[in-house]
Amino acid sequence: MTDPDMGGTGMTLAAAWGLLPAVLAVGLTALVLGVAFAAVDSVVVSGGRLRSAVEPLRSSLHWLAQQRRTTLAPDRLLWRSGVIAVPVLAVLSLAVVPIGGRTLLSTSADLVWFNAMEALLWAAVWLVGWGPNAVHSLVGAYRFLAQGLAYELPLMFALITAGLGAGSLRTMDIVATQENLWFVVSMPVAFVVFLASAAAFAFWGPFASPAGADIASGVMSELSGVDRLLVQAGRAVVLGAAAAMSVALFLGGGSGPGLPEPVWYLLKTLLVIAVIVSVGRRIPVTRPDRFVEFSWMILIPATLLQALWVALLVLSGFYP
Repeated sequence: MTDPDMGGTGMTLAAAWGLLPAVLAVGLTALVLGVAFAAVDSVVVSGGRLRSAVEPLRSSLHWLAQQRRTTLAPDRLLWRSGVIAVPVLAVLSLAVVPIGGRTLLSTSADLVWFNAMEALLWAAVWLVGWGPNAVHSLVGAYRFLAQGLAYELPLMFALITAGLGAGSLRTMDIVATQENLWFVVSMPVAFVVFLASAAAFAFWGPFASPAGADIASGVMSELSGVDRLLVQAGRAVVLGAAAAMSVALFLGGGSGPGLPEPVWYLLKTLLVIAVIVSVGRRIPVTRPDRFVEFSWMILIPATLLQALWVALLVLSGFYP
């Protein structure tokens, strides 16, 4: 295995470019992915009107100029901590996603890092709902916790399945193992569950009940101004980062004929974003208790069977 601090495919962005340029590259990538997801989502919601792609920009400018809302006796420290943590954790999840064939960080357990950032996001959203000391935001936070019980295990099993196929928890090793055959071919269940779990982490689409209209936008109900912009941006970056990570785990990274690796990686990521939005916006919002039941009765057994199938393929020498 190539040392992450040495030359070759294992070299990190920080080692190749320097720490500050590498961090800026990851931050810029997060911004691009978040804007791309928000733009595609806006176009789909508007019924295909391309000019709606600029609506996220208009909303962002509106929130920047909007006065920050206050509530009676809020826990400002927890509230602000949660608001700031949502976009920060979303960006940090990109640290182990290949950018230009390299990652910002390269550990022996990149998948654990990615899953940890998503799990911490769970706590951050809870703080966003708890901090305002308001009924609707607190109900939304509890709904988010209920969803977390449902999607965390399937997401973990999906990540483990990709690592099992590669025999490594490093994203670059997983990409290299797919040189001849993408993992989505032998791990379709893990691929779908991974994307669905990411949407649930961002409480978006069919998993938007924590911010549902029936509870006056739930965890988002007391957010305004810059606070709302940060949380909305964090949600978009989470989904964009998940799309980029799915390309590394299941779609062969930047491999493809004719075009440079970064171009292929970007095209695949944009395609995954388009699929997420197109499918997610056509599925009605699911009640948290129904999703919990479906996850424990269907998704967890399905992901376990998928992992067992991949384990048998590994034992048979299917993967290089």
